[in-house]
Amino acid sequence: MSSSPLKKPLHLLSVVIPARNEEGCIRATVEHLHLELKLNDIAHEILVVDDGSTDRTSEILTNLQKSIPNLRPLRNSGENGFGRAIVFGLDRMQGDAVVVMMADESDDCRDVVRYWRELETGVECVFGSRFIKGGGTIDYPYVKLVMNRLVNWGLKAIFQIRLNDTTNAFKAYRREVIEGCRPFLAPHFNLTVELPLKAIVRGFSWTVIPITWRNRRSGVAKLKLTEMGSRYFFICCYVWLEKYFSRGDYRRKNLAAQTFPAEDAVPVEETAGLKKETLPTTGSV
Repeated sequence: MSSSPLKKPLHLLSVVIPARNEEGCIRATVEHLHLELKLNDIAHEILVVDDGSTDRTSEILTNLQKSIPNLRPLRNSGENGFGRAIVFGLDRMQGDAVVVMMADESDDCRDVVRYWRELETGVECVFGSRFIKGGGTIDYPYVKLVMNRLVNWGLKAIFQIRLNDTTNAFKAYRREVIEGCRPFLAPHFNLTVELPLKAIVRGFSWTVIPITWRNRRSGVAKLKLTEMGSRYFFICCYVWLEKYFSRGDYRRKNLAAQTFPAEDAVPVEETAGLKKETLPTTGSV
């Protein structure tokens, strides 16, 4: 994968973490993340957005900030919702790039470092996949796994992309991608598909690396499939209509700044001992 001299260098990474009633794991999540980024000399800020917690989440974050000055605890002052909490953090981030991460320690902090390294090469989005060579899951509930595979297979077919883990929230973006994908419509977990699909449809460059995921060890999962199904469907339809019927009105204008040429998928390649799959960008979506 080649870098682009047109891309400005990155200086500060923002990590946005939405949290609702995560008193059992939020301390470990923040401490492990901060330590990993510090050990790798990555300048960073950690924005944890409390989305209406009724437990000790806010108290824990306030106390934790005393020992981790990079931590910026925020409280979503508007309507609650997973997507709203993420946007609340995106609106307040100071970094030139952002990683959206879960509060429950399901995402690996080491993958955040790998995301940053990929963004430094000039690519504008880095999507992790648990379902390519080198990726994996631990204790994934069977019903959710089946639903995940079906939904992502459908998205691959409908949008004609090779990304096979679109619904996973854990992804990284340069700031210009976030600004270029506004306005955001999804107030709930459906933001996890709105962001990457808009980024692809609007012509930003992207690549995929393998990541690992493990099921939470404390607390309760907030995603309710029965409540989110129609919301996922709505946002996918919205972006699909933009892709095929907007006549390019929302696509990025500076296509010369693309990191990769429009071409067919590049085969999986070895990079730093890890498998990385570079997927098609603007020319094949």
